[in-house]
Amino acid sequence: MPQYNKLQVEAIFGGTVIDHIPAQVGLKLLSLFKWLHTKERITMGLNLPSNQQKKKDLIKLENVLLNEDQANQLSIYAPLATVNQIKNYIVIKKQKLKLPKIINGILSCPNENCISKVELKAADFIVKIKLNKIYLKCKYCERDFDHKIVTKI
Repeated sequence: MPQYNKLQVEAIFGGTVIDHIPAQVGLKLLSLFKWLHTKERITMGLNLPSNQQKKKDLIKLENVLLNEDQANQLSIYAPLATVNQIKNYIVIKKQKLKLPKIINGILSCPNENCISKVELKAADFIVKIKLNKIYLKCKYCERDFDHKIVTKI
């Protein structure tokens, strides 16, 4: 008989758990948000079973707390994700994500002629929704891009 209540990814004492990430997106989030560069322990679950999404990814960042703005930036790629703050193995705060108005300092503009490319720095983007799709408008070159083609710096 299957055990449905058994954790598939080890619990953490304190930090942040990002749950309900769409399958195949967890690694992208680790890379985009530069969590791979932390010295803290990271635990991941990929393609885990989910009642809501069939499959999901999960990220546990030990001793790392995301503020509300940082957490909301995740919604560009994981709009249904939940960010949980953990203390003493207990969820002390649960945050549903909201689409931010601006994304600062983590993404690179895909326009090869953008000044941010010349200066080798991350671009700032204004978040827009058109026809239920998320677009990012670069503050430097003022071009709109589908959020899926904007990459990490």
